[in-house]
Amino acid sequence: MSAMWNDRIRISFFGDPQSSVTGVSIEGLPAGEAVSAEEIAAFMARRSPAACPDATVSRATPRIMSGIENERTTGGTLCALFQTRPAAKAEQSDLSRLVRPGHADYTGAVRYRGYNDVCENSRLTERITAPLCFSGSVCAQILARRGIHTGAHILQLHHIKDNPFDRVALSREAVLSIRGKEFPVINDRRGWQMMADLEKAQEAGETLGGIVECATVNVPAGVGSPVFNGLETAIAQLIFGIPGVKGLEFGSGFASAKMLGRQNSDEFYVDERGHVLTKTNHHGGTLGGISTGMPITLNAAFNPPGADGTGRASTVPGAVPCVEAAVSIALLSLMLDYPNFC
Repeated sequence: MSAMWNDRIRISFFGDPQSSVTGVSIEGLPAGEAVSAEEIAAFMARRSPAACPDATVSRATPRIMSGIENERTTGGTLCALFQTRPAAKAEQSDLSRLVRPGHADYTGAVRYRGYNDVCENSRLTERITAPLCFSGSVCAQILARRGIHTGAHILQLHHIKDNPFDRVALSREAVLSIRGKEFPVINDRRGWQMMADLEKAQEAGETLGGIVECATVNVPAGVGSPVFNGLETAIAQLIFGIPGVKGLEFGSGFASAKMLGRQNSDEFYVDERGHVLTKTNHHGGTLGGISTGMPITLNAAFNPPGADGTGRASTVPGAVPCVEAAVSIALLSLMLDYPNFC
């Protein structure tokens, strides 16, 4: 199983679900960048929102082994370890006899000729999201000092929809204000409805899917390259590494298939400060794999987790910081080539 992402920034996850410790190593970070352990802990804690805490998600503080001295990156490999909760032996015995609907038990057994640990899939979310959010928080802090901010919220849970971001006139405050909420939505009333739906699903032994909307503001024009090193390409690779993701769209995405070309095209203009912008943002901030200077907006669709009565009702609330993390990692990796970034 590949647990590495290799670009200008290289990330590797290590440790198996039955280990008491897992970890991540990050290479390619610029030296001298301030990194706050408190901000990392707060970012990672959002994997288990206060309004619907998840007992399977560890809140242990990461132990940084190398790469940071005196709260500054050294330019060397940043390595961090995480305390985990290994699955109980009884759980392993039960799972070994099951091929659960909606889980990768069967496909994993075929791929690894029966030598894979069937408990791995029950621990996959914790194993992946902890190092992902750690890495994403570090990258987000580096970007924030350049005025670049990423935020996300639950756009839809089951059939209940939140208010969407304003793709054209999106402010830093609108992006970041959701982070301080107990449940990651813009419209709190819709959030209460979502939580009630989650409770009903939990009582019925059912699970729910949904959509996470993510946006980044103040990314300058010219970040990314065409074809295989494009901005969408880098983001998509990391997004699809998050457990449960089944769909991804940038800007108007699939809705653009119903539009006329004139409707979907975003007209450029120069504002009073001399900035080149577009009047609409159907393109979601990227054209030809390169940023345009408009907010980068995307939606990630999550399927309902397998309804076997042993897990949580939905992974969507805890996936919000994971999507932010994926976008921040991809952006920083591409921006290291941007003129005068460092």
